[in-house]
Amino acid sequence: MGESGKLFVGGSRNPDDSFNKGEYLELKFGNRHGLITGATGTGKTVTLQVLAESFSKAGVPVFCSDIKGDLSGIAAIGEEKDFLLKRAEEIQFSDYDFEAFPTIFLDLYGEKGHRVRTTIAEMGPLLLARLMDATDAQEGVLNIAFKIADEGGMALLDLKDLQALLNYMGEHASEISNRYGFVSKASVGSLQRGLLVLEQQGAEHFFGEPALDIRDLMRTTQDGRGTISVLAADKLMNNPRLYATFLLWLLSELFEELPEVGDPDKPKLVFFFDEAHLLFNEAPKVLVERVEQVVRLIRSKGVGVYFVTQNPLDVPEAVLAQLGNRVQHALRAYTPREQKAVKTAADTFRANPAFNTGEAITALGTGEALISTLEGKGAPSMVERTLVRPPSSRIGPLSDTERTQIINQSPIAGQYDRDIDRESAYEILMARAGKAAEAEAAQREAAQQEQEQEDNSAAGRWTLPGFGDAPEAKPAGGRTAGRPARQRESVVEAAMKSAARSVANSLGRAIVRGILGSLKR
Repeated sequence: MGESGKLFVGGSRNPDDSFNKGEYLELKFGNRHGLITGATGTGKTVTLQVLAESFSKAGVPVFCSDIKGDLSGIAAIGEEKDFLLKRAEEIQFSDYDFEAFPTIFLDLYGEKGHRVRTTIAEMGPLLLARLMDATDAQEGVLNIAFKIADEGGMALLDLKDLQALLNYMGEHASEISNRYGFVSKASVGSLQRGLLVLEQQGAEHFFGEPALDIRDLMRTTQDGRGTISVLAADKLMNNPRLYATFLLWLLSELFEELPEVGDPDKPKLVFFFDEAHLLFNEAPKVLVERVEQVVRLIRSKGVGVYFVTQNPLDVPEAVLAQLGNRVQHALRAYTPREQKAVKTAADTFRANPAFNTGEAITALGTGEALISTLEGKGAPSMVERTLVRPPSSRIGPLSDTERTQIINQSPIAGQYDRDIDRESAYEILMARAGKAAEAEAAQREAAQQEQEQEDNSAAGRWTLPGFGDAPEAKPAGGRTAGRPARQRESVVEAAMKSAARSVANSLGRAIVRGILGSLKR
């Protein structure tokens, strides 16, 4: 059932429930982006698996996230099951066979795949502000922090680098404000607390080196198949903001790093963004505009982006307008919002006079979808009620042993699994703080020594006439020479002499300081 330059998606259903033709996605329009929507349990994950297999067989690398672990089965040969064979026969899929696909497993935590990291500098202040739910004022402080790091030649690699830089900014807020604009200690403190929350959520695993090289996502095998990179996201979904921010960062990196290629015969990479609603939930306007810009322009880099979500209303209209290839699984229409979603989905398709699109959306069975793809000169095809073809790889997750074996045999094995901690902002700022502390201690010691020398000089060299005379020599036996024992000093006389010595010493010090002060001037 395959055609040159086209991907077979499924068989179209006639009004009498027979199937007359196949539904295809043309490779040359694979970079025009797409949308896969449908309620839970309607077959979105299997449709994603089918499209990933088809792109891989066509030599197109694929990146996708595995939310529940089910998608990992794409790395194993499918099992011959009756319902799969029946569906292939029903839609006349004569080329159906079972095979495994080249897969690289990735994991931010390094537990179910190769470690995936980026640096604080590569993430940038905008995405960091989104990740930390920062205010506009706090985002401004982040921008200043990046400016200081650039000018000071301080690399921002991991969380401790940014923490050290924020500490420095808090301690020198006044002088930084005079040069770069107002830096509030309150904003710095809020950012420091935000970093602490990120650290507790495990974000320290994400920031550091070696950073992910996007070229490793664009590998092909010796037999010409595209590698499928699967991000283990079951644990990552406990922090949905980190998940969405990471995928947006990856999309932005592809946009910034890849060269312009125009309209190639097939995409350079296809990117599936599962649970896409997490990207837009409570997102500030500037971030939504960034997503819209990336989606609009990354097509010319040869990258196709496919958003996977439950409801088409989850995707902003400006982004939705960029998605030319549509796969709509069943939706429920019990609440007003669900009814609005059904109407929105129906209105985005090119109508088919053979059936009512809105009614069909609520009547679709599992594994069945309304499909419209770009054709001809890029116009959308008429929507068809389609039974999606069965996948060739396994439906369901791999065992831990199977996953470990594939990870160990991966072409990037050992490349990202060891941490690298080179000199960066943290080490530079700690070294500066150490030198400053040493210099301050040296200054205190020098001042103390100078004070002691002044005191000694005043006490030993400067006396007044009649005061501080040398004590009289005492003969053996402890009695004063020339005087009988009964004529010793009275208590009053001893007290007066002690007071006189104190006055002499104090006056001597004052005279020394006056002389030294005049010499310095």
